[in-house]
Amino acid sequence: MTFTAPPAHLTRPDLQGTHGTAASTHWLATATAQSVLERDGNAFDAGCAAAFVLHVVEPHLNGPGGDLVGLFATAQAPAAPQVLMGQGPAPAGATIEHYRDHEGLELVPGSGALAAAVPGAVDAWLLLLRDHGTWSVRDVLAYAVGYARDGHPVLPAVAAAVERVADLFGRHWPTSAARWLPHGRPPQAGETITNPEYADLLDALADAADASPGDRAASVDAARDAWRTRVGAAVEPFVRTPHRHSDGRDHAGVITAADVESFRASYEQPTTAQFRGRTVVKPGAWTQGPVLLQSLRILDGFDDDRLDVATELGAHTVLETLKLALADRDVWYGDAEVPLSDLLSEEHAAGRRALIGERASHEVRPGVVPGRTAPPLPPLRTTGPTSSDTGEPTVASSGAVKGDTCHLDVVDRWGNMLSATPSGGWLTSSPTVPGLGFCLGTRLQMTWLDADSPSALTPGVRPRTTLSPTLVLADGVPVLACGTPGGDQQDQWQLPFLLRVLAGGWTPQQAIDAPTLHTTSAVGSFWPRTWVPGGAVVEDRLGADVLAGLAERGHALTLAGDWALGRLTAVTRDPATGVLGAAANPRGQQGYAAGR
Repeated sequence: MTFTAPPAHLTRPDLQGTHGTAASTHWLATATAQSVLERDGNAFDAGCAAAFVLHVVEPHLNGPGGDLVGLFATAQAPAAPQVLMGQGPAPAGATIEHYRDHEGLELVPGSGALAAAVPGAVDAWLLLLRDHGTWSVRDVLAYAVGYARDGHPVLPAVAAAVERVADLFGRHWPTSAARWLPHGRPPQAGETITNPEYADLLDALADAADASPGDRAASVDAARDAWRTRVGAAVEPFVRTPHRHSDGRDHAGVITAADVESFRASYEQPTTAQFRGRTVVKPGAWTQGPVLLQSLRILDGFDDDRLDVATELGAHTVLETLKLALADRDVWYGDAEVPLSDLLSEEHAAGRRALIGERASHEVRPGVVPGRTAPPLPPLRTTGPTSSDTGEPTVASSGAVKGDTCHLDVVDRWGNMLSATPSGGWLTSSPTVPGLGFCLGTRLQMTWLDADSPSALTPGVRPRTTLSPTLVLADGVPVLACGTPGGDQQDQWQLPFLLRVLAGGWTPQQAIDAPTLHTTSAVGSFWPRTWVPGGAVVEDRLGADVLAGLAERGHALTLAGDWALGRLTAVTRDPATGVLGAAANPRGQQGYAAGR
């Protein structure tokens, strides 16, 4: 049996060209990247410029106070992919004892400065620019400075996000009220908004780079130093004032200037697995990235008829596979010694594959690793299938506000390729820091106040993140970069996409447009850390017969609507011809691809 036919009519074309292509979750970032490519910048110049624009135009999805995980490969041999690590660690004062005994918490809150890891995204982008870009700091930042100082039309989603937290801002976060309610009301969709404080900060970074007496690398490092100094000096005194957190109480943050000034972004070796003759590349197990690899290892042992989520059998098989991989994540993954060689072995995959039966599992079933004692399961806080749960939650005092993430992919005519997922520092994460124009992130909510967990809150240790870009190699050469926002759903939404492209032979746009699904039958990575036993969130377009069959098998279905799940973007390159491609998600009417 072969895969079902791809969609007959696409929302967007599969773009093709030979000069350069880009795709992101906002058209202005995509246009920025393409503009850089047109001016002979490479993929890394383009990605950096687009990323700073995303800070300005998608502030409900990411910010300078947040984090970043990227994957990239250069056109120069050897083109071995690397991880761009922009995930800051827990501050020195972020101890389990402080949170439990002094603050009276059982979970790290979902909003407020106690949930803030050290900001990592800006330093990571500048590191990439220094080592692999060609443009100056000022030229790369000029696009974001322009949108921040001169203004840009605000997205309907941004206006809606501010409206949902207007009462919180007015009652408890006055600096955020000043930033986002300057006229005493939320901005209206399409209204031009500015961020002059952030524009001033970016100009200061460019000034520091221009004033550096050294070479290009030294000038970028001068901008990095200016970032650390200015942000650290502003953050420490501000977070010492108690403010409202998602538990409904006021707490002071613990992050200091020394925490900010000591962070350095870095490069790491990726983790890989083979699937249908291709090499799939992910960041390590301090992210959830290996969930995708474990899922592919399990599914590689099935015939293609078990991989097609457009069928009842395929959808059931993929959902059950994801539950098993996510259960391993929740027991084994973290910024620690993770037995990845065992978790990605054929023996482990075969054992997990054998657990997939005809009925939906309603249990959390982590795997066994020979010679290792499994850490305890995290607390299982059950909730019902009442929400489509399509983003990364960050919670205000009502417990009802969610944030999410951005993504961008770029490939240039020389063959440089980048896939990056910036996130954190959403405008609803914590109060806006005066003088900076942005707030801190909340990545520490993904840690546990349990010393036995591999994801325990530990000073100087990175929280396990959901940020999870992907590269695909053919014969060792990068041919595809992709990713999506979505928190716990990032690898879940990428899985059907890759199955359709790598096993089904679909084009990227066909795979993006097709209906998809994910499971909520796993411990949530975000406050309040709940799960839905047997939960499956599905797009209605999967069809009545498929949905009825899944329900009959015991899946607790949540219907998300026809076009609700997944916000994938992708770029491609054919090494034989040099032809480049790009595709973007129509859901939400923000993502766009460009190229020529």
